[in-house]
Amino acid sequence: MKRFASLTSRLVVTAVALVAVVSLLIGTTTALAMNSYLTSKLDSQILNSLATFDGGPGPGGSLGAPPGAGLRFQGRNQPPGTLIAFLGDKTQVGSVLTEDRNNSRQVSSTGLDLLGKVPLDGAVHEVHLPGFGAYRVTAVRADGLSVNTNVPEPGILVTGLPSSDVDDTLASLIWWEVLLTLLGVVVAAGVGLVVVRRQLRPLREVADTAHAVSELDLSAGEIELGERVPERLTDERTEVGQVGAALNTLLAHVETSLEARHRSELQVRQFVADASHELRTPLATIAGYTELARGRPDDVDAVSLALGKVDEESARMTSLVEDLLLLARLDAGRPLEREPVDLTRMLVEAVSDARVLAPDHHWRLELPEDPDDAVDVPGDEQRLHQVVTNLLTNARKHTPAGTTVTVAIQADGFSVHDDGPGFPADLRDTAFERFARGDASRNREGGAGLGLSLVDAIVTAHGGTVLLASAPGDTTIRVALPR
Repeated sequence: MKRFASLTSRLVVTAVALVAVVSLLIGTTTALAMNSYLTSKLDSQILNSLATFDGGPGPGGSLGAPPGAGLRFQGRNQPPGTLIAFLGDKTQVGSVLTEDRNNSRQVSSTGLDLLGKVPLDGAVHEVHLPGFGAYRVTAVRADGLSVNTNVPEPGILVTGLPSSDVDDTLASLIWWEVLLTLLGVVVAAGVGLVVVRRQLRPLREVADTAHAVSELDLSAGEIELGERVPERLTDERTEVGQVGAALNTLLAHVETSLEARHRSELQVRQFVADASHELRTPLATIAGYTELARGRPDDVDAVSLALGKVDEESARMTSLVEDLLLLARLDAGRPLEREPVDLTRMLVEAVSDARVLAPDHHWRLELPEDPDDAVDVPGDEQRLHQVVTNLLTNARKHTPAGTTVTVAIQADGFSVHDDGPGFPADLRDTAFERFARGDASRNREGGAGLGLSLVDAIVTAHGGTVLLASAPGDTTIRVALPR
């Protein structure tokens, strides 16, 4: 059987099927009820007709039929087709009233035999008489009747009416029900098709939006995803509105994801460009001094100077490459060590080293009130030490002599505060991005611009956060680590 693919076809077929089933149930119920009503009315008429026949059980009771004339109807007029039969010990006769009411047709012996089998229970039974069709009949004892003679004879009186009128009425009713059912199915199919198409029109508009989005090139570059389902089709109180609202939410999510991907692509490109630039300078220096050593192999001082510069630039390039490799590993989600780290001891040692490296700065360390209350955090000690070193180095390099740098230990981490000039306004939002530097000339005095980005990456890998608050004379970097 061919399956209906479209929702419109399925809904219309379902509606038509429901109309057909309901019409069939109503028609069947109506026909059964009508049959029961008409049959009951016919049975009541048959039972009431017993009183219309003259004669009775006493002597001299008679059906008024002369010898050889069969049964004749007396009393009130009976409808055409009325059956009356007497089944005595010696006489068995039966007649059916014709249309002109003055004549009757005799029942055959086969019919009389069938009538003789009708139970004497006072109820009405169905009998099919040869030559007359289906009859509803009832039988009673009539011991005092006389038929064809004046001598009373014991026997059974049977009377009945044809059920053809009931059958004809039911047949006409069923025919009309079938006709009206077919008409209802056709009307339901036409009206249902129009209504369903009208109701599904908003869904088609939602589908058009989805098709329009599917035709966009989302593979690369900056994507402007402006397609949206109209607001009138996003009412979540309706099924179509729920679909429209869900599609708009999905499109908004996709647009945000595409924007994030585009920013990531730009950052990768910028990262590669910056890394190439930072590596190009030491490589050029190494190449220059190498050529110098080759050109003056007999000049011991020149060769010694060239080797020293090559060693210096190699160390600088090695440090940069190691930082880049660490960032790549952290971006790849490689797990770090998880061992207890004494943060208090680490900060004490880092501040002591900073005092030696920058004696022209004022270094302060704020410890917990209880000296024995050490702050331990789970993590990679080497990487956390790199975080502290980078922050102190950043404060040392980018603040003038005489600046006070305060390192405060807290229950869930530490902070580094200085009263220097602070971060430039255009650098505060991008301070933790890679190769972010305050000087635009890309000189090497300020470093490669990876220090704070490494701080952010390492702390994030530990499940912590880094916050920056900077103003002239008041700069604080807050590091929070999970305990």
